[in-house]
Amino acid sequence: MKQINEAHVAAPGLAVVEVAAADAETTFAVQELLAARCAIALADRTTRELGKPGVRLRCFLDLRQTPDT
Repeated sequence: MKQINEAHVAAPGLAVVEVAAADAETTFAVQELLAARCAIALADRTTRELGKPGVRLRCFLDLRQTPDT
């Protein structure tokens, strides 16, 4: 995965969340739970890291906004 840059967390209320799970379905379920509570830039794919178990998904949250804005 690319590194998190300063713009991703430049203000209070912005966050980057990385989910690690055994399978992609679980990571997307966690992303849906987050999306129900705050504005989120949805990820459309997971990644695998060589030598590490499971898959990872990174999404970007904006806690300052509600999901519909």
